[in-house]
Amino acid sequence: MKWNILHESPGRIRVHAMQKRMTMAQADILEYYLKAQEGVIEAKVYDRTGDAIIFYEGKREGMILALSRFSYKGNEGLVPSQTGRALNREYEDKLVLTVVDRVISTLFYPIPLKRVITGVKAIPYLFKGLQTLFQRKIEVSLLDAVAISASILTGDYDTASSVMFLLSVGEILEEWTHKKSVDDLARTMSLNVDKVWTLVQGEEVLLPLNEVEVGQEIIVRTGNMIPLDGKVSFGEAMVNQASMTGESIPVRKKIGSSAYAGTVVEEGECRIRVEKLAGSGRYDRIVKMIEESEKLKSATEDKASHLADKLVPYSLGGAALTYLLTRNVTKALAFLMVDFSCALKLSMPVAVLSAMREAGKHKISVKGGKFMEAISEANTIVFDKTGTLTYAKPKVEDIITFKNSDENEMLRMAACLEEHYPHSMANAVVAEAEARDLHHAERHSKVEYVVAHGISSIYEGKHVLIGSHHFIFDDEHCTVPKGEEEKLASIPPEHSALYLAVDGELTTVILISDPLRKEAVGVIQDLKALGIDKVVMMTGDNKKTAHAVARMVGVDEFHAEVLPEDKASFIKEEHRLGRKVIMVGDGINDSPALSEADAGIAISAGAAIAKEVADITIQEGDLYELVILKKLSNRLMKRIHGNYNFIIGFNAMLIALGLAGIMTPSNSALFHNISTIATGLKSMTPLIPEEEIEADKEEVLEAGKRRKKALAKKKAS
Repeated sequence: MKWNILHESPGRIRVHAMQKRMTMAQADILEYYLKAQEGVIEAKVYDRTGDAIIFYEGKREGMILALSRFSYKGNEGLVPSQTGRALNREYEDKLVLTVVDRVISTLFYPIPLKRVITGVKAIPYLFKGLQTLFQRKIEVSLLDAVAISASILTGDYDTASSVMFLLSVGEILEEWTHKKSVDDLARTMSLNVDKVWTLVQGEEVLLPLNEVEVGQEIIVRTGNMIPLDGKVSFGEAMVNQASMTGESIPVRKKIGSSAYAGTVVEEGECRIRVEKLAGSGRYDRIVKMIEESEKLKSATEDKASHLADKLVPYSLGGAALTYLLTRNVTKALAFLMVDFSCALKLSMPVAVLSAMREAGKHKISVKGGKFMEAISEANTIVFDKTGTLTYAKPKVEDIITFKNSDENEMLRMAACLEEHYPHSMANAVVAEAEARDLHHAERHSKVEYVVAHGISSIYEGKHVLIGSHHFIFDDEHCTVPKGEEEKLASIPPEHSALYLAVDGELTTVILISDPLRKEAVGVIQDLKALGIDKVVMMTGDNKKTAHAVARMVGVDEFHAEVLPEDKASFIKEEHRLGRKVIMVGDGINDSPALSEADAGIAISAGAAIAKEVADITIQEGDLYELVILKKLSNRLMKRIHGNYNFIIGFNAMLIALGLAGIMTPSNSALFHNISTIATGLKSMTPLIPEEEIEADKEEVLEAGKRRKKALAKKKAS
């Protein structure tokens, strides 16, 4: 395809597609193609002009080559089912048409025609007002109807027209912001499963999702997400369907039961015969779930909304009282032209949803405004260790065998079991087997996963267990081979360990290094500066390993060798003490605590069930997103309270000026509506400047280096 370079600078290039017209679908294909290219940081395509702006790192030649190779055909699969482009176009057109209609009618229509048009446009507002009255409610729509009617009856058609225009613009902006935020959130929550276990000629094979066909059987186990719609053909499972139906209690699925894409197996294992391929309606179901969910409203936003309606009777009463005392219609209109409700109902949801959208730009998915409020108010944060404070990609450091077992064979056995379960330590075992080129085709029977403990299976006729020290020795009562007790006791404590037992006897200990995230120390320091006064680490690891990590990262307290119910119990106790709690985790064993917390935060690379029950999901790559989230939440609540104070103060001033006869109803309405839209537009502005984030990220990394040096110096002394 041919391109014209319009402008370029280091790391940025703007090009124009040499074609007559670019459709929205073509723009989406081009944008997602560019974003998929190596070295591209961000790309934006404008279908109206046919231009594309690309931000990249690396050599310019790579971008030129990627553009020259581009073709619309063959790249359609890169585009998700919903991109948001059509939604934005719809509301852009609505807004432009509303403004153009207003300009034309003001400048060119004769006065009689203007009055007729104003009267016609007033009918829907009058109808809404009467409808509210018939329902025995006194709400904003009634106030709008009375204000417009009073203006028309007093012959002030310009004021009535201005009020309706500004109300119309406000409605478009509010609806647009709401739908855009819901759309962004739904697309973030949409299914993202790359591979799935599929039954092929009687064997389990890990296939890319797009290679699975209708009629094939897929296998889904505890903690995994069901990636495709279908019916259960074998087995039973308890499935969490909250993302689809809003049900908080898991649903039992047996043979013949329908299974839905995006739901999560909490317990059990089943095979599902696929009936629909990827992208068949999941987005629409998520949108419906979000729109029906009360989670979108924070408590502050909800209070503001109720307060807005409660103020309407006072506005009407004030207008009536003023007229009775003064017999002056103009002064009475001062109350009707200025109401607190409009601004409160516009600015509050716009502020919350805009903050959620801003969070989304930083790869933070927030399921509702009330969770941002919870983050703002929280004073305790609980971290899981593995995969959260430490990297989600640990590696095998050593394999210690017993009973003269073959090291590679033991690793092959461990990988065969661990590959079915999404946890960072399991991933490390599988990765080590792959690095050693150890093939581990399915050589075991049904696998049973014991949450927070380990895995049990039959491997070539032998009963195999793999998991924690507690699981192997305390729960399963396995033994150490005679004469090798000292070998077990001498294993260094600084690494996490997985214990493998065959037929009740220990055969292998796999030592896994789990390095601390380089940003963890700085992130915890930043969170404390932002209002968190208690940082807790909870882990299933032994006390020595937990103590070493806790000392390095700087938490206030830590708890080792804990079970899932212990984490949830700790959060309940914090609630009893009147504290608001954030829980950050990534594993199946974190799910109860994530549900119990005021705001549960899951890592995107973690288990599907953790992401399902969590209220917020952050990207796996960087814990600094927690600082961004806390800053966003704090500033959102500050903005909401600031908006509230401004709206009450400014509108009270307008009413006072109207009553004093200093300001006409027309000017009161104008200033009221301008302030309303200005407050709404200001609420859509970013809460955190990009330059602040970049500067703070550098300081976070430096904090980690300083603490590491300080601990080393202390140890040396």
